[in-house]
Amino acid sequence: MRILVVEDHGETRRLLVRILRENGYVTEGVDSLAAAHRSLGMESYDALIIDWMLPDGTGLDLCRELRARHESQLLLILSARGEVGDRVCGLDAGADDYIRKPFSVAELLARIRALERRGPRLRDDVVHFGAVEVRVAERRVLLEGREVSLTTREFDILELLLRRRGQPVSRSEFLEALWGRDDERAASSLEVLIARLRRKLSPGGGEGPIGTHRGFGYSIDAPG
Repeated sequence: MRILVVEDHGETRRLLVRILRENGYVTEGVDSLAAAHRSLGMESYDALIIDWMLPDGTGLDLCRELRARHESQLLLILSARGEVGDRVCGLDAGADDYIRKPFSVAELLARIRALERRGPRLRDDVVHFGAVEVRVAERRVLLEGREVSLTTREFDILELLLRRRGQPVSRSEFLEALWGRDDERAASSLEVLIARLRRKLSPGGGEGPIGTHRGFGYSIDAPG
């Protein structure tokens, strides 16, 4: 996995680069939006760790730009701003996750592993499979042209399945990526949510597009 760190504070940037390299990630660090654009023009990265405040703009500007171009890199905002409203702004700008400074190295690495397990963002604005249409950016689902009401967690499950479409996703991957823990309570919630999602996506009955891999997890049919 190749990671670009966009952080103008030299000590923090060097620390992040060193930690990530020590943990097996191919990592480079830059100190501005302009430098990030140069690096993105020369290399391909799987993920970016982006500081909110940069000398020539904000990390949110970069997130919005990449999402407007339908880029699929995993984006993690790193910021001293930790209020709920700030986190919402970061996620609404297109970030996949948000971590507050000062940060725990163990938590940062765990967040990166969770993003890595979820796989790349969906590149398509709209994904079709059968009679189902998923409008990814809007987080909306239509079935035969009619709106399907999904909870936030149900859509998160559907999005993870679509990111890994055609491949099984283990129960433990769901639990760690979406709940941050693998315990009996989260596992029970997952089973309930999968059952609800199936009913909503296949009103005629049956499993619909979500398949079960007994003793392992779930998958979704590759969209046509």
